[in-house]
Amino acid sequence: MWALPKGIIDAEEKPEETAVREVAEETGVEARLVTKLGDVRYVYTWAGERVFKVVSFYLLRYRRGRLGEIASEQQVEVAEVRWFPLEDAPRRLAYKGEREMAEKALAFVRSNGL
Repeated sequence: MWALPKGIIDAEEKPEETAVREVAEETGVEARLVTKLGDVRYVYTWAGERVFKVVSFYLLRYRRGRLGEIASEQQVEVAEVRWFPLEDAPRRLAYKGEREMAEKALAFVRSNGL
């Protein structure tokens, strides 16, 4: 099951900073922010309580780093890290909202000549 990096916003951290940090922590890659792609909203149940969640997604561009070189404490969250073409993301990602964000990323990249 393939999913995009994501995590909880730390105190006094902006959402886009969280995106860059989480990508580094979960992939070993340092990246820079390109643009916000959008938000995915969903509801789930935890310990009998309904939880309303909003996840913001950002398009980032690789700067440096080695894919998969992550801290040992992150290895419990991440089973495998892999590059694959952006064109493949909409069909490979497990979650509908993430597939939609991949489509937005692909459209942005194509329309901006990136």
